[in-house]
Amino acid sequence: MSLQGKTIFMSGGSRGIGLAIAKRAAADGANIAIAAKTAEPHPNLPGTIYTAAAEIEAAGGKALPIVCDIRNDETVQAGIDATVEKFGGIDICINNASAVSMTGTEATSMKRYDLMTQVNTRGTFLLSKLCLPFLKKADNPHILNLAPPLDMSAKWFKNHTAYTMAKFGMSICTLGMSEEFKHLGIAVNSLWPLTSIDTAAVRNVLGGDAIAKISRTTDIISDAAHVILTKNSKEFTGQFVIDEVILREEGVTDFAKYAPNLEGTLAGDFFVPDEVFDSVPTETIRLPGY
Repeated sequence: MSLQGKTIFMSGGSRGIGLAIAKRAAADGANIAIAAKTAEPHPNLPGTIYTAAAEIEAAGGKALPIVCDIRNDETVQAGIDATVEKFGGIDICINNASAVSMTGTEATSMKRYDLMTQVNTRGTFLLSKLCLPFLKKADNPHILNLAPPLDMSAKWFKNHTAYTMAKFGMSICTLGMSEEFKHLGIAVNSLWPLTSIDTAAVRNVLGGDAIAKISRTTDIISDAAHVILTKNSKEFTGQFVIDEVILREEGVTDFAKYAPNLEGTLAGDFFVPDEVFDSVPTETIRLPGY
């Protein structure tokens, strides 16, 4: 299956994983609305909604850059309305926007706590809710959350309880909505990487350019997302997908191409259950403290 002619509404997406997913869909000829706050260049992160739109169109798709704060109901609704007006509907909703603070309880300000909860959990619920009327009309509709499997091990909470709560809120949306929308034929799935992914945001959090030497590129996530979004929505739903696992199931065997700068062993990502690490042949180093 192809995403040609499909319309995707994505929160975030001006850079990193979201942009990679958008460009992969664009290669099929998809329409993508990039709804994010970054209208002006960020001092530490590359890309805006306008540069993202240019890259999407260069990849073969059609783009609609939308200035949107996922915390604001009115701007999200306005973005959805603009997308429907331009492209005629919405086939796929991707909840990609995320706020991160890897801090312990004392070090987490309530302002930061609120930001993570509003962007991650509430933003995912809101965007899914507002896209729902259009997904009901779509052929093969999907909601895809960039969210981890629900592994309730204390190790994922102990160092950053607030962040984990907010991120797992996205995963709970997958769990609940997949069952709630099943009778409508709307698929709701999560996607998460096995290893760390080399993005500007990850470099800021985990330690600069050195992260590229132990990480994969965003291409592995975009390829995995494409597999999910082209599956039959009536048959593939409620899944907490790990990128390498689903690609192996699709017959991919060359994973070296996703880590061209690798030196040594790949770093495993946060929130990946031990049994998943043990189920794949890829060697990974677990992050200290996890």
